[in-house]
Amino acid sequence: MQKLIEGLHQFQSDVFSSHRELFERLAHGQKPEVLFITCSDSRVVPHLFTQAKPGELFKLCNAGNIVPPHGASTGGEGATIEYAVLALGVRDIVVCGHTDCGAVKGLLAPESLTELPAVRSWLGHAEATRRIVRENYSHLSGADLVNVAIRENVIVQLENLRTHPAVAARVSRGELNLHGWVYKIDSGDVFAYSPAEGQFLPLGVNASASFMPLSRRNSGATV
Repeated sequence: MQKLIEGLHQFQSDVFSSHRELFERLAHGQKPEVLFITCSDSRVVPHLFTQAKPGELFKLCNAGNIVPPHGASTGGEGATIEYAVLALGVRDIVVCGHTDCGAVKGLLAPESLTELPAVRSWLGHAEATRRIVRENYSHLSGADLVNVAIRENVIVQLENLRTHPAVAARVSRGELNLHGWVYKIDSGDVFAYSPAEGQFLPLGVNASASFMPLSRRNSGATV
């Protein structure tokens, strides 16, 4: 806690003072253009790797960057999505997975979650991911299997997003775009899903990096 308190003091004395006009403006309301759905993992900091300013990202974080299908959960995900789309009018939604995801590892090895019943129940919302991986990637194991499951999970959650009425309506009118990303922790690279290619392709200055292949299919997800 002492480190957090020291950081707070530094923020107040250095950061806040140099951006006072921005924060004073934000005190009267927000108008973010992007809903950013990502994992609760402490290593995934979207404001850091996108360099977004306060007020630019409306965030939804949970274990495994999961979007339960409409009506499948009484948690806050549906309300957050609805508020972002209808009240704030975001133009884009990003579902961002990441490498070395503990939630995806647990999804692939449910026996490891015996002492974590709430986690195991939550990951039931990603059962489609587990089945896709089990039935299409039996030739993979270890880190390769986890990595492909991370990518497939992003696509599944994009598909789940489309079951939410507010999202479906805005997408159909061309007022909302959905994006699937994977953040690579060890390199800072970000890969975006391309429905046309059926692959995750690199974004940004490292766009020459290798793509992240999905060997089972060109996904039917329309993103």
